[in-house]
Amino acid sequence: MEMNIALLPGDGIGPEVVAQAVKVVKAVGQKFGHKITFKEGLVGACAIDATGDPYPDATHEICAASDAVLFGAIGDPKYDNDPKAKVRPEQGLLRMRQKLGLFANVRPTFTFPSLVHKSPLKLDRVEGVDFVFFRELTGGVYFGEPRGRNEQGTKAFDTNVYSKEEIVRLARMGFEAAQKRRKLLTCVDKANVMATSRLWRETVQELANEYPDVKVEYEFVDAVAMRLIQWPKAYDVLITENLFGDILTDEASVISGSMGLMPSASLGSNVKLFEPIHGSYPQAAGKDIANPLATVLSVAMMFDYAFDLKEEAEAITGVVNLSLAEGVVTEDIAEGGKSYKTSEVGDWLASKVIKAY
Repeated sequence: MEMNIALLPGDGIGPEVVAQAVKVVKAVGQKFGHKITFKEGLVGACAIDATGDPYPDATHEICAASDAVLFGAIGDPKYDNDPKAKVRPEQGLLRMRQKLGLFANVRPTFTFPSLVHKSPLKLDRVEGVDFVFFRELTGGVYFGEPRGRNEQGTKAFDTNVYSKEEIVRLARMGFEAAQKRRKLLTCVDKANVMATSRLWRETVQELANEYPDVKVEYEFVDAVAMRLIQWPKAYDVLITENLFGDILTDEASVISGSMGLMPSASLGSNVKLFEPIHGSYPQAAGKDIANPLATVLSVAMMFDYAFDLKEEAEAITGVVNLSLAEGVVTEDIAEGGKSYKTSEVGDWLASKVIKAY
């Protein structure tokens, strides 16, 4: 198969972890006989520094012409620490999602047998956890208008807006995923307070009639925030709006024991983007110590969701599990044992893809 992959390394540790994922992608291509072409673009703080725009038109053209996008991270302290900055790296991420039509963020949460003890939760609560969030990504309060402040600057306002169409297309993805898993879907909202949440609940209730094999539960966002900690194994597929999903998926990410291990996908009608859930971690940039496993696992999701190549995806997941079992890991999860550089982990994973599968 021929594949055109856009690379957006971004800021901080992004270039380092993406470089390791590229090694693994090339190894998969060599092993399974795929022809893979890469094109790189600027995004985030590095794009602002180079062009004044966090998501330049040239980058958008590369992404729109690709089969899949591999994204690293964005963010830089010089913008994070300046609340009055008119152009910010995060604006590039939001614009990219909107222009590429990436309306569904898919965030799995699962544990690794060799690292389950690193979870902040008790073993009986976390062992065997396996659920996935489908977060609506291009609507809600992050994009709603109007927004701003009054003339005196003493009041600020944002607008939360959702259409039925936006809810349906996200919910369908959730239902279809649930059919392939444990056939349980949870709609997360705040329907007792918010008009948009009531539209979410009404729409999902109507849609549920088309999926009689899926059990649907409805929970308020504050209850889910508690139950994710109390009993995370109660969940299978969860669907929710942009703001709630942003918060809950970050909460869920620590269950595994390290944010450096969790991948994600952002899906649209045409383009699909894959990225680790961790940030740019500028303190570690350039030191060759960042954990690349979440980015490598994002590549596994890419082969699965973008190309429907299950064997390739499983090969990548398999070598990641092997690296954890054999202790070929970076210092953040080495627990006092031998640790490896970011680049060494990438080399090891790529070699194992070729030799072991």
